[in-house]
Amino acid sequence: MKTTSRRLRAGLAGALMAGTALSGMILWQGHPANAQNGAISVPAISQPAVALPGFADLAARVRPAVVTITTTERVTQASTNSPFPPGSEQDQLFRRHFGEQPGMRGPQQQRPANALGSGFIVSQDGTVITNNHVVRNASAVKVKLDDGRELNARVVGRDERTDIAVLKIDAGQPLPFLALGDSNAARPGDWVVAVGNPFGLGGTVTAGIVSARGRDIGVGPYDDFIQIDAPINSGNSGGPLFGLDGSVIGVNTAIFSPSGGSVGIGFAIPSNMVRQVVAQIQANGRVERGFLGASTQPVTPALARSLRLAKPEGALVGQVEADSPAAQGGLRPGDVVTQVGDRAVTNPRDLARAIGDARPGSEVKLSVQRDGTMQEVRVTLAELRDGQAASGKPAAAAENRGGPVGVALAPITPQARQQLNLPANAAGAVVAGIRPDSPAAEAGLREGDVIVGVAGRDVGDVQAAVGAIREAARNPGAAIALRILREGRSAFVAVEMPAQG
Repeated sequence: MKTTSRRLRAGLAGALMAGTALSGMILWQGHPANAQNGAISVPAISQPAVALPGFADLAARVRPAVVTITTTERVTQASTNSPFPPGSEQDQLFRRHFGEQPGMRGPQQQRPANALGSGFIVSQDGTVITNNHVVRNASAVKVKLDDGRELNARVVGRDERTDIAVLKIDAGQPLPFLALGDSNAARPGDWVVAVGNPFGLGGTVTAGIVSARGRDIGVGPYDDFIQIDAPINSGNSGGPLFGLDGSVIGVNTAIFSPSGGSVGIGFAIPSNMVRQVVAQIQANGRVERGFLGASTQPVTPALARSLRLAKPEGALVGQVEADSPAAQGGLRPGDVVTQVGDRAVTNPRDLARAIGDARPGSEVKLSVQRDGTMQEVRVTLAELRDGQAASGKPAAAAENRGGPVGVALAPITPQARQQLNLPANAAGAVVAGIRPDSPAAEAGLREGDVIVGVAGRDVGDVQAAVGAIREAARNPGAAIALRILREGRSAFVAVEMPAQG
């Protein structure tokens, strides 16, 4: 009985599995007699409505113009047990995750280090585009073609701010090359293909989709990356990102990864930005950009309310450098730039790119919101130099979550002026204390901040600051815009008062 019972259970299990596997299928069809014979007729599996694209033809067309870049530089370091060439991306990755192994640290020594990257040819005479960080410290650069030839390369020019470099090789004959496409046409969800040299594995093809556009990853004021999920890894830097038409829509430059390898979040420089940078490097050996001389910050909803803005958009001027184009043109702290010429400005990055794209010496018209009214400011731009930013270094913006003001203010004494490194003409009130859970604390004010303006008015001492704050805080739910000095820079903080007193 036990054996029979086990067989019955096994048979039942088999029937259930078969039923699951054939769920939705017609088990008996046609004449009832077929059912007696146990005949099973399985319908044909339907074809998918949309076939996935293949990338083999595309890869075959573009690969001859994709190159491997090897750089050599002299590095000084302690000897370790890293298995990779010193200074290479792989070596740096190893050290980042495993560090110096105990007992393996040796004396400092200088040795040649090789690093690998990717690039692509954009003219038949041998112009090559890659990332600046691939060749930044190189004493020698070699380019290996898809046919195996290895050629010496000359660095024509580099642009640190966009991470683009232009190389030149002489192959003695016309070379296959790639065309830069229109990155503005790329949409989230479009197929993309990356070709490069990940981990030294040259000619590797990976595919995915555009995940997003206009990404700011904190590299600089010109961040405007295409985010992709096509796998890119160490060594892919400088390689091309293709649309399905075979045109280059980006240059692969960075990944987001806790492990150092691809987790499906990569970033490419848009081809339209690359085109502008490369043209200037070829013409001048460098990129010329306009310089404004004003620090800006984003407009938060609370700041928008306190500044009487219709919506939280634009670039809020926190500080204007002395004798800069911004100062000479009449731009003021508290102005909100909403447009440069015909280009809309929704955030500080938009302003930085618009100013950077303008030629030094040119006059630009800025549309600004000032004291609740729209005004025009005309500025003649200077040239951006190393160590400067096109619209100034973005000032730190505090998060404003709402929450009595809750600050204790003190006068600016000679001692405070020295300790806080304040300029001789600085006037206002020093934040000497902040009550926990107060609106000031919620707004991000800190001890040592110097309040120099309240609700668009300059305040010269503690009495003026207290009076301006009390007046602004009379209305429940008001947002008070405070202009502060912090660590030598000017910024705005919006303090939100409780909706009920």
